[in-house]
Amino acid sequence: MALLIKSTGAQSNGYRGIIGRLLAPTWLVIGIFLLFPVLLMAVYSFLTKEFRGGVEWDFTLAAYDQFFVTRGLFGDEPAQIEWTYIGIFWRSIWQAALATITCLVIGFPTAWFIATQAPRSRGVWLFLITIPYWVNLLIRTVSLKFLIRDNGPLNEFLLGIGLIDSPLPLINTNLAVQLGLFYSYLPFMVLPIYASVERYNFAYSEAAADLYANRWTTLREIVLPIVKPGIIAGCILVFVPSLGAFLSPDLLGGAKTFMIGSLIDEQFKGSQGNWPFGAASAMILMSLVLIVLMFYARAAAREDQP
Repeated sequence: MALLIKSTGAQSNGYRGIIGRLLAPTWLVIGIFLLFPVLLMAVYSFLTKEFRGGVEWDFTLAAYDQFFVTRGLFGDEPAQIEWTYIGIFWRSIWQAALATITCLVIGFPTAWFIATQAPRSRGVWLFLITIPYWVNLLIRTVSLKFLIRDNGPLNEFLLGIGLIDSPLPLINTNLAVQLGLFYSYLPFMVLPIYASVERYNFAYSEAAADLYANRWTTLREIVLPIVKPGIIAGCILVFVPSLGAFLSPDLLGGAKTFMIGSLIDEQFKGSQGNWPFGAASAMILMSLVLIVLMFYARAAAREDQP
């Protein structure tokens, strides 16, 4: 028996060594293209802005101080809270949250519809959902801007049928940004929910109907708790990229719809940019995302405990 246990342990260690060697390229790619850039961004956030662009290797907290505090034009006034960047951050949060809610409201019925179709037609519907991703995001966003501009096809159609008397001012509004985020990330909501609904046992719904539960009760008490992992995954996949989006705010919005992604993007353009401040803003954004994911992971762990 002892010999068998020793042999099994040696075999297990051998498998671990093989798996470790197979995973080595993966860890190398993650280290080079994920961990190293994040570490580099963290270091840059503590450096000093060079007058002609770039950075000076003089470590300071000035970039973080600039984000949260203002000391007047010449820096000699008492410190006050810098509401400008905090306001941009808050606008990004509620824009991302609203986009997530909109995608959920549209994405859940869509995923349910696809999952309840005949197996042969599901592939066609999934193909229609994913086909926009065959085109670059920039091209899709520019196409949406062309569609909703003042003299675009949408306004021309509404004017033609007499529904409106003058073009709707859609460009450079929060609505345009929401349309861009919704159009960009809706499949990220549909596909995880579809995967959960596809595994749902509809016998539960039939049993609830036999017990005289109406459709809303069945949805609330049975369907939603079962497909909840897919809903949460979809919400995360939509909220996180929407929070840092900059194409939709830049192309479809204006100064009043400026978001944190656009702020970070502007700091790395030309000699007037501020690399340390852009890096600090990026680290603050990443910290917020990590905090949200951490709370979700703890909540999920508590639910899994008996």
